[in-house]
Amino acid sequence: MQDSLWYFTSVTIKFFFLLTPFFVLSMFLSMTHGLEAAGRRRLALRVTMAVVATGLILYFFGNAIFTLFGITLDAFRIGAGALLFLSSVDLARGTRSQPSLEPDGDIAVVPLAIPITVGPATTGALLVMGAESTSGLTRGLGAAGLIAAALAVGSLLFAAASLERWVGKRGLSIMSKLTGLVLAALAAQMIFTGIQHFLLVP
Repeated sequence: MQDSLWYFTSVTIKFFFLLTPFFVLSMFLSMTHGLEAAGRRRLALRVTMAVVATGLILYFFGNAIFTLFGITLDAFRIGAGALLFLSSVDLARGTRSQPSLEPDGDIAVVPLAIPITVGPATTGALLVMGAESTSGLTRGLGAAGLIAAALAVGSLLFAAASLERWVGKRGLSIMSKLTGLVLAALAAQMIFTGIQHFLLVP
């Protein structure tokens, strides 16, 4: 029971940072400028639902995708880790760009859910983490952790206006950069694990 709780907590924290919550919050605030509070809350709910649905699909179908394209898990670990590292560098340097947006478009799924929250690097990491979960228990706990992380990000978006007043734009920028540092460490671990397993293969 204790091991299961620890695993759930661990994957929830990993997924939370993979979803780059503070960068997402900054983009949410800038893209909903002038929108009334009720409209922001409705949009935050829709973004959260889209992130949960997308994340679960990627998490559960990683092995099938690898098999379809003939890609080994270790090769994808290295590739996804490299992409995640580049994304983390952009976050840490504050140079991650905002996707283009058509005027008066529906921004809940695109671009807020995809690719701002679940971008290419996050997609790769979700595929790898899902494929690494071999037992039913770990896959279930991982899915629960993903949902919990998405709900936590959704809570930040739900309280976006209050957080903006409390933390300020500078505070959000600092937290985004700290998120980038955590993601860089996760990316390095993915790459090292992929290389280590590749070298151990006879």
